[in-house]
Amino acid sequence: MTNPRGDAPSRLGPGDVLRVGAAGLRSRPMRVFLSALGIAIGIAAMIGVVGISTSSRAQLQATLDRLGTNLLTVGPGRDLFGADAKLPEESVGMVGRMPDVESASATAALEDAHVYRNDHIPEGESGGISVLAARLDLPKTIGLTMATGRWLNAGTARYPAVVLGSETAARLGVATPNVQVWLGSQWFTVVGVLAPNQLAPELDSAALVGWDAAVSRLGFDGHPTTVYTRAREDAVEKVRDLLAATASPQAPNEVQVSRPSDALAARDATDRAFTGLLLGLGGVALLVGGVGVANTMVISVLERRAEIGLRRSLGATRGQIRMQFLTESQLLAALGGVGGVAIGIVVTAVFAVTQGWPTVVPVWAMAGGILATLLIGGIAGLYPALRAARLPPTEALATP
Repeated sequence: MTNPRGDAPSRLGPGDVLRVGAAGLRSRPMRVFLSALGIAIGIAAMIGVVGISTSSRAQLQATLDRLGTNLLTVGPGRDLFGADAKLPEESVGMVGRMPDVESASATAALEDAHVYRNDHIPEGESGGISVLAARLDLPKTIGLTMATGRWLNAGTARYPAVVLGSETAARLGVATPNVQVWLGSQWFTVVGVLAPNQLAPELDSAALVGWDAAVSRLGFDGHPTTVYTRAREDAVEKVRDLLAATASPQAPNEVQVSRPSDALAARDATDRAFTGLLLGLGGVALLVGGVGVANTMVISVLERRAEIGLRRSLGATRGQIRMQFLTESQLLAALGGVGGVAIGIVVTAVFAVTQGWPTVVPVWAMAGGILATLLIGGIAGLYPALRAARLPPTEALATP
């Protein structure tokens, strides 16, 4: 500013600029709060979406690290006439002898067997529960763990004993072992309940009986329907290329080979696309918040014309007036940005904890949120600041 003696205009230091800008905000606390809230909602939406998506991927990566990405499955496809094909009875042994295969096991679907809580439920109401014959080394190959009880052994696999998947146990109302269920028109004793497994979710809704018991008691023909193969980490693709010909040398074209971890990766890709959509919606909310900041600053200029005229008459330059209102806009946006980042982190943490995921909020997302608000504040405050700087002192002071 200039003093009455006509000296050169004084300069406003950074601290002076911040104090002047903050003073303008303190004079309208409710309007400032509502405008900052608009910015905060947009930033919170974006931080929450990024944080939840990143936490989900961290959980997926932890799951894959624990279960491995080297599990392959082999199943029967269809023959040349469109009929269901069958895997040879020897397919498990042939796959297990491959040089780069660490272990191989199998299950077989027993289409004519159903499981019920008791023998009073009408036949045909299976409730979506499948009955599978299972080999004893299945937990080792897939990485199954028991929620309660124990897995089948050489003794129980020959007798009417069954292990239930987690969903099956819940549907049948079985929480502990040593309970009998009606399976294949006879009583089977539950010896264990599996914990959920993401690489083999089909087992969650299944009842698994021993291979020998399935042959002797349920009419099983010995042909596996799914062969689970654990390959060496550095040879997964090599094993994958040879699995069909190894499992069924006579008809490799009738064999389907898949990698369960690919399904998890595909789900993650779907989640990423959905995340992009939500980020777009968050960006729209942020834009709306920026419009709110611009509106607040324009109204502020109109309401404070007398103040602007007084400051200009006391020697404030147009640049200082412009800087004052631009700083107010930046501070207003920054308040919303910091609040939005904090809300987004809290939302991410609460959601991740309820899902049992690790809480991960990328630093780049938090820094980007703050920078985005500063950019929005600068753009939103530019026009009001220029308009305030262009007001002639006499016209501003003459405004009632």
